[in-house]
Amino acid sequence: MARQNINIGSSANDGTGDPLRTAFDKINDNFVELYGTDDDSKTLANNLDVNGHNIISTRSNEDIRILPAGTGGVIASAVRIAGTTISSDDSSQITIAEHMQTTGTLNVAGATTLATSLTLASGATVTGILDEDNMSTNSATQLATQQSIKAYVDSQVTAQDLDLAGDSGTGAVDLDSQSLTIAGGTGLTSVAGSQTVTLNIDSTVATLTGSQTLTNKVLTAPTINAATMTGTVTVDSISMADNTITTGASNANLELDASGTGSVRLIAPTTAVSTLTTADITTTGTHTVTGQSDIDAVRIKDNGITTNASNANLELSANGSGVVDVKDAMTTVGQTITGNVVIDGQFDIDNISISGNGIIATNSGGGININPNASGQVTIGGTIVQVPGLMSATDINVTSNVLLGADCLITTNVSNADINIDANGTGSVYIDELRFRDNNITTHVTNANLELTTDGTGTIELQTNTNVTGDLTVSGAFIGSRQTISGAGAINLTTLFTEITTTSTDAYSLANGTVGQVKIITMAVNGGDATITPTTFANGTSMTMDAVHDSVTLIYGASGWVVLASQNVTINA
Repeated sequence: MARQNINIGSSANDGTGDPLRTAFDKINDNFVELYGTDDDSKTLANNLDVNGHNIISTRSNEDIRILPAGTGGVIASAVRIAGTTISSDDSSQITIAEHMQTTGTLNVAGATTLATSLTLASGATVTGILDEDNMSTNSATQLATQQSIKAYVDSQVTAQDLDLAGDSGTGAVDLDSQSLTIAGGTGLTSVAGSQTVTLNIDSTVATLTGSQTLTNKVLTAPTINAATMTGTVTVDSISMADNTITTGASNANLELDASGTGSVRLIAPTTAVSTLTTADITTTGTHTVTGQSDIDAVRIKDNGITTNASNANLELSANGSGVVDVKDAMTTVGQTITGNVVIDGQFDIDNISISGNGIIATNSGGGININPNASGQVTIGGTIVQVPGLMSATDINVTSNVLLGADCLITTNVSNADINIDANGTGSVYIDELRFRDNNITTHVTNANLELTTDGTGTIELQTNTNVTGDLTVSGAFIGSRQTISGAGAINLTTLFTEITTTSTDAYSLANGTVGQVKIITMAVNGGDATITPTTFANGTSMTMDAVHDSVTLIYGASGWVVLASQNVTINA
């Protein structure tokens, strides 16, 4: 709460100040703000409270700052904090009782006393009392002897980096007459009086100069200049031994890849012809070969492709549905071609030109001969075969079934087969003065009669439904086709006459016919009564025959079957 000011007016008793109750209410609020409430919580200012022995900030995530003036400090008991320095106010020792951790650099300017042990983190650098130059002195603030350093390092500095500056300060250590061992199984080992140094390096960067021997060692991201290596050398999954480079990864490719616009070159020996022996090689990009290139039995040289195998064919074969595409003009001599040949454009063979859908003779007055060998045939496919001019032939087979003979006879080559002559669309077939169209036969001569006659004693048979438009004159007998039926069943509509033979009391059905259709039914054999039930019957519901020669003549009209005449037939209502 902000401090509340009491209004006392401009002058005494001028009536403009706060009333007494209002004034003392502000006084009470100000004291509560200063001293806190009855629960010992006191607000010092704004968002800072004092509760018991605690100073509390009431604003979330805010620091509490104690800022003395000038060079003054904050003294808590005997500890003085001034700026970034922590010191003892009475010069006594400051003791940090618990574990201390610093995330930055820890600088110790004075003497350091190690009570029990010193633990250095990986990669730490210790300067000062552990430098080699200081090991030779016997200062009271340093470790007493080199022997104590060795003992300490043996027991405490296992597998850590040790900075040895060297006696001369050049960064080198003279090991000719010394023996230095770092305990722990890894590190640096040397034999006194020997120039050979064996390095067991774990997570350490080493610079090796001169002649070095590394046996069974793993080098991570090394930089090696002008090194000689014997035995098998493995770099990642690539192994090099003698004159062989192999990959150790299962089923992996061995790739040679040049940088930028560089290329991979195979340099031949200077004293012999280079021979390159390979397994399957898959390459991408343009390859330039100067000179002759032999691939198996095929040789490519200059502009020629030849085969090296004696009397072998040279084959150009595309894969799958692909084709061999010859882009420019091709000159051939006595070529034999097997398989499909696709030619886009005109194809000229001597005096014959094949272009588009046409086969044309190119010499003046030249003919086109298509001659099969021996008993072979010439087959012309297509729905329509058109001959614009005169076609001359001795015999013409239309398909394999119709023969157009030399004696003007059209016959079939198939026994008992029909001959069908069909015009296209609404066209008609005209034979002399007769016109055949759809199911109609008419004369092509005005007012002429259409006569159907036979030679000798032959008859004319009209099968299935025959429609006659106009008068029908029959000279001679009119014979309808007959159906014989034994036992119950259906009387057909495809014959004029039906004879029934009953085997017991049999029932017969008669379907609806075509208007104008006539049907005659008679009993040939009486094995029991016959009941005939038409689907639609104008005279009743059914008819019954009970004796041989009983008969009925029906005609089908708009109201169904109608009885024209009957002989001893009972019409059932």
